[in-house]
Amino acid sequence: MDNSGIKAGFILILLFAFTAGRAQWIRRDSTVWGVRNGIVVGLWPGAIESLKEGANGGPRGLLRIGYHFGGVTYHINYIAVEPVVNGKIEFSEISPSASDGKWGKQMWIGDTVMTENTLNLYVHMEKFANGAHPYLRLSIHKDRPEELCIEVFHHPGSAPMERCGITATMGNYSRLRKLYLKDTVINSRELYAGYDGIDFIEKETYPVDKIVLATPDESFAQLAAWPQEPAYLARWNWRYRPFYMLTQYWRKDTATPSLQVRVNGRAKYWSGGNRDPRQYIAIPGGPSFENFELREKYHAGQKAYFGLSLKPVAELLR
Repeated sequence: MDNSGIKAGFILILLFAFTAGRAQWIRRDSTVWGVRNGIVVGLWPGAIESLKEGANGGPRGLLRIGYHFGGVTYHINYIAVEPVVNGKIEFSEISPSASDGKWGKQMWIGDTVMTENTLNLYVHMEKFANGAHPYLRLSIHKDRPEELCIEVFHHPGSAPMERCGITATMGNYSRLRKLYLKDTVINSRELYAGYDGIDFIEKETYPVDKIVLATPDESFAQLAAWPQEPAYLARWNWRYRPFYMLTQYWRKDTATPSLQVRVNGRAKYWSGGNRDPRQYIAIPGGPSFENFELREKYHAGQKAYFGLSLKPVAELLR
């Protein structure tokens, strides 16, 4: 039996444990914040990971979520804000800005407080067309460097929000296919078996206790591989680039009666909203989870933690 993968994972965990105690804050102008050997968050137009000269890190209206390890930060996911008012949902990355009419709400950093142990920053955004006007308080604690705490508030004059979704939107970059609930594991290949379209596919939501995790179902070698075909070489930005695998998760301090986990899937990588199927490439291995979020009835100050972790799933579930 080949134990090389197990040994490599053990070495990564030891290295993480050794370096986490010496963590330092990361700050790059007003667009990128985080902690060394842990989670990193950024705003447009800054790029967490510079893929190409002049790259801005992707669409406006999204938090960029990255992971710093071994002296390098990789962009892992995005987080969008999706307020619901009178049953109408808006999406921060495609809702037009009042400033220029283009997709993506403007977001900016407000007050920031950095102490020896905690980084706190406020993220403000334009008012949504449905009247919602939320803002976020983001926190990272050195004792939990792999977690981003997200608290949701609203400005005076905001329309009452039934829900304010905070959703991780790029799960198929990491080809997340295994969803770990309290008593079961759901695999996207089975859940969406036979689907081959260019749109999202969605089933039911699931009840959740305090934590829900999502991981790839492939080996690292499979995840890091990339088809050597012209269509894939032209879209190499979708190739998984970190030299390690991460578990992604949402966590709550306490569960509420309305708390659920919602996922949807894709069989093809997103192609900018283009409706021509020829402009899409299939996700290697089949459908994976794309959006990954907790849903609950809105109340001011509601809090959830988004995590990226090198730790084993069993340890996180404990």
